[in-house]
Amino acid sequence: RQVQALSIPAIHLHMTAATMQVSQQDFEKAQEQLKLLKKDPGNEVKLKLYALFKQATEGPCNSPKPGMLDFVKKAKWDAWKSLGNLSQDNAKEKYTELVSGLISAESSSQVTDAAPEEGRHDGYENIIVNTQNNITKITFNRPERKNALSRQMYREIMKALEEAAKDDSTITVITGSGEYYCSGNDLKNFTDVQPSELEKAAKDGAVLFKDFVAHFIDFPKPLVAVVNGPAIGISVTTLALFDIVYASDVATFHTPFSQLGQIPEGCSSYLFPKIMGAAKANEMLLFNKKLTAAEACDYGLVTEVFPDRIFQKEVWARLKAYASLPKNSLAISKQLVREVEKEKLHAINNREAEVLMQRWLSDECLNAIASFFQKKSKL
Repeated sequence: RQVQALSIPAIHLHMTAATMQVSQQDFEKAQEQLKLLKKDPGNEVKLKLYALFKQATEGPCNSPKPGMLDFVKKAKWDAWKSLGNLSQDNAKEKYTELVSGLISAESSSQVTDAAPEEGRHDGYENIIVNTQNNITKITFNRPERKNALSRQMYREIMKALEEAAKDDSTITVITGSGEYYCSGNDLKNFTDVQPSELEKAAKDGAVLFKDFVAHFIDFPKPLVAVVNGPAIGISVTTLALFDIVYASDVATFHTPFSQLGQIPEGCSSYLFPKIMGAAKANEMLLFNKKLTAAEACDYGLVTEVFPDRIFQKEVWARLKAYASLPKNSLAISKQLVREVEKEKLHAINNREAEVLMQRWLSDECLNAIASFFQKKSKL
């Protein structure tokens, strides 16, 4: 089954003549209802809930401003402070309305099926994996987070690739659910880390990144990306490790590494200049240029672009034809193409992971991420 993205109601923090007071009982009931949510509503909504709860129970923010590098407390403080002098009664009302909207959205998004989807693989929470017509399809499935990659999602994708490498399918396809292909690394992976655990988290994260990219380098079968929408960060850099990349004309490709004080990964420090030339690669990797699908195709990163209205129909018709070709011939041909540079790609991946860990521990990177969250909290 597929779950539609939650439609989060906008929260308006202004008073109107029609504003109705909610009782303390309604407010407490909303707190209990919030615990029943099965799906994470995302950081932005959770910050609104936190701010409204604090405003409702304590009034306007009067606590000292946290340090800039304490990302979580700083984001919470900014959200609470942004409510200004909103009354406690109105904060209770807004909190209750928001919780009610979340519960309603989640209830309406649940789709029940009489039988499980044909070819569906069990054991995944953040991706959907199914095998049909000699194609194993891996779908990023966190549409409410724009398919951002959490640590668990990284591990699930690696597991799915390992299984796909051994199953009877001919080709493997990766795509996204909802409007995005993938928004890259979930920055919550950084904000959830306590300062005392930063060094360990950086080391663990570098190992996870290295292993993740290695799975793409070593994947033995033809691997196809079906880029249905915007792609960011590691979801862009790893495209150079796919055998074919098809994109909708609404897709964009963005690698904002220097903006976040980080560096290229996914072997892009080598493959991007090789594919598109040094000057164009530098615009992307150093200066954060966002490419349209047409530009990405001109640069050589994308194989072909399709109008969005016919994208799925055209691409899947083509993929089904590819999947009917002799399986072993395809796999052996890919290995001949890839083995020439496989050792070099692993060496580059190892080096990128090593430097990335150093960047994550640098003040420059920490300040850049803090600045990103400060700007986001003001939107």
